Amino acid sequence: SINAFYTEIAQLLNAEPEEIAYTESATVAWVRAFFSIDFKIGDEIICDHTSYASNYIAHLQAEQRYGTKTVVIPANDFGETDVEALKTLVSSKTKLISITHMPTNGGLVNPAERIGEIAKEYNIFYLLDACQSAGQYPLDVKKIGCDFLSSTGRKYLRGPRGTGFLYANKRRLNEITPLNLDLHSAEWNSINSFQQRNSAKKFETWESNIAAKIGLMIAAKQINEIGIDRIWNRVTEVATYLRDELSKFNEITVQDIGKLKSGIVTFTSSKFTPLEMKKYFTENKINTVTPTLSGTRIDMENRKLDAVLRSSIHYYNTKEEIDTFVSLIKQLHK
Repeated sequence: SINAFYTEIAQLLNAEPEEIAYTESATVAWVRAFFSIDFKIGDEIICDHTSYASNYIAHLQAEQRYGTKTVVIPANDFGETDVEALKTLVSSKTKLISITHMPTNGGLVNPAERIGEIAKEYNIFYLLDACQSAGQYPLDVKKIGCDFLSSTGRKYLRGPRGTGFLYANKRRLNEITPLNLDLHSAEWNSINSFQQRNSAKKFETWESNIAAKIGLMIAAKQINEIGIDRIWNRVTEVATYLRDELSKFNEITVQDIGKLKSGIVTFTSSKFTPLEMKKYFTENKINTVTPTLSGTRIDMENRKLDAVLRSSIHYYNTKEEIDTFVSLIKQLHK
């Protein structure tokens, strides 16, 4: 049944099926949640220093459209979002705390659960971008305490492109109104009125890619069957092995930050640019990505980085594959 999509994603997040909405991407999920909040002039949006470009652009849009102000939480000594600094930034003007759980440009895992405690204490909307963490990290929305969580299907969940989902806390649903409603997300109950759905499906539209939705449901089901805790343990084990091997090269600098690190491993070379390395690895049938300055501008500028090379480790990667990858780096740096 197509409704299994909602139960599988809910199980992945320790949520209720009625708190899940299907979307065509993580960005669509995130933007629909963000713009459902009733921002007013003078409201403050607090975000992390590793905010993704699409999210920060929406913050800037809100400044232009509503007269809000964006406040950036600094990093602590480990490069994480500084929770103690966040406590000092919260005020009566704070409307939203917007956090990227795992940034695109490094191994950082931001302390989402501790941030949730602050959001709950002050009754502030909390939106978590879990684009890189869903499918590799155990996400429990009850422990995190977020009001919204957005993710894509195509990354660590290994679902189809053009899929995503949004978690919306049922206790907040009557406080928010999506910008776009249709006959699926609301009912036209008289000539001059409509009634929104009382579930997260208020963030959906009638038309969607059913085949892709089924594909994402099957991907989530596979993650649930394997067990997200087993996956996370395996991911961190292999990623740690890769970081240790990379650290043996004088020419390589591992650029990952944070006390707790994810399966995203980033590095730079003193001899080659990230783009040059990416081309070399592509020729050798290894997939890498080059996150650039414009993707996470605040963090990249702070760390004086133009680009990094990113390798994304998953549970099915073997140490033999890591050894092959490392041997190619050795060959390149002869």
